[in-house]
Amino acid sequence: MSQPPFLRTLGELRKEGRSARTLREEIRANLLRKLRSEEKLFPGILGYDDSVIPAVENALLSGHDLIFLGERGQAKSRMMRALIDLLDEWSPEVAGSEIHDDPMAPVSAFARQRVAERGDDTEIAWVHREDRYVEKLATPDVSIADLIGDVDPVKVAEGRSLSDELTIHFGLLPRTNRGIFCINELPDLTEKVQVGLFNVMQERDVQVKGYRVRLPLDVMVVASANPEDYTSRGRIITPLKDRYAAQVRTHYPETRELELDVVRQEARLPTAEGIQVEVPDFMAALVGEITLQARSSPDVNQTSGVSVRVSISNYETLIANAIRRAIRCGEEQAVPRISDLDALVTSTAGKLELEYAGEDRSESSVVREMIKRATRLVFDEVIPLEGVASVVESFNQGWNVEVSAGMPAGDYLEGLDEIGGLREAATQLAGDASPEHLASAIEFILEGLHLANRLNKTTIDSGARYTRS
Repeated sequence: MSQPPFLRTLGELRKEGRSARTLREEIRANLLRKLRSEEKLFPGILGYDDSVIPAVENALLSGHDLIFLGERGQAKSRMMRALIDLLDEWSPEVAGSEIHDDPMAPVSAFARQRVAERGDDTEIAWVHREDRYVEKLATPDVSIADLIGDVDPVKVAEGRSLSDELTIHFGLLPRTNRGIFCINELPDLTEKVQVGLFNVMQERDVQVKGYRVRLPLDVMVVASANPEDYTSRGRIITPLKDRYAAQVRTHYPETRELELDVVRQEARLPTAEGIQVEVPDFMAALVGEITLQARSSPDVNQTSGVSVRVSISNYETLIANAIRRAIRCGEEQAVPRISDLDALVTSTAGKLELEYAGEDRSESSVVREMIKRATRLVFDEVIPLEGVASVVESFNQGWNVEVSAGMPAGDYLEGLDEIGGLREAATQLAGDASPEHLASAIEFILEGLHLANRLNKTTIDSGARYTRS
């Protein structure tokens, strides 16, 4: 954050050649500057370059209030917060104003009176753009007084008239004058409160109770909503919908690769001193594919969505389970395996809404089925069955293998060369000959063959046993 300008009076502002500028003019100018310099408007937002971001740019250039419409976990709140960067870093206001009055065009009774009395000697203060952004989570208990304001009995007791604007305690919206006011989950506001937003968004003023108080506010109102609430339940009243000139539809990453890009950017990976974490590509692909399977599963309520946070939590959990094993087995590398996927039930189940009451099937069973489908799909992509035919033949001759999440990697190498083609296939898949990488690749190959009906799998106390089909 830079230091604010040294100008301290209205006269100094005028000498510098400053003039009044509306919020939308300010945002438009800063957006055009970013576009000309090819500066990224929403840093850290992936997958929206050709869909969401152009729509937002059009809305901002048009000076529209906008609503982000999308399921949970689609970066709606992050995009709203990124709008802060379209404000000037420092903006002048009449010192002491509760609603950030522009010294060149004051609107409150306090600021108008101060400028009228002191003229060019009116003191100004500088407000940082972070303080010109207000975000409110919509809940049923939010009142008109919270958003717009109410009569302050303390100010009335001081002798002011009820009709005097100075008796008002301003709510969040007036206090965001010349700024951006964001409402998360707009449909959760009661209809009465939604009606209270009409004037702010259309006539650009506020009215408090029955008193003639008119404040020509300069505020951009941005909101987020879930399509289920916005369309099916009808909880946003029609006149308020009409006042949002731009509705921007967000979406989930359209490919597994993009999903994983978001995961790698957002995940806060667990670490342990002396242990190197390495996630094989096929295991990372599994994490992304599990989420994609959930988004297309008939068992999951798709109207509520399956957040990217599912992938992020699963990635972190997968690594955490691998680290625990590495610590217990005294290994220097933590490489996730198929047997670690059981740990993902806890990080997935709570984030899904099932289509049924769950009397016949539990959340954990639904998640495990999705994990199996994801594993089979990724296996088919990376391992041709003809390339592991010799492995199947060895099992048909009587070989069997036991695996578990707690087994040391070195145990996987015992008798490995007796199973024809398994070492070669595992080494090629792992791209690394370390025991930890080979153990991960071996488990993946065996599980894939089981899901392809080439091997049998029996659950045992310590893990699983693979035998001939």
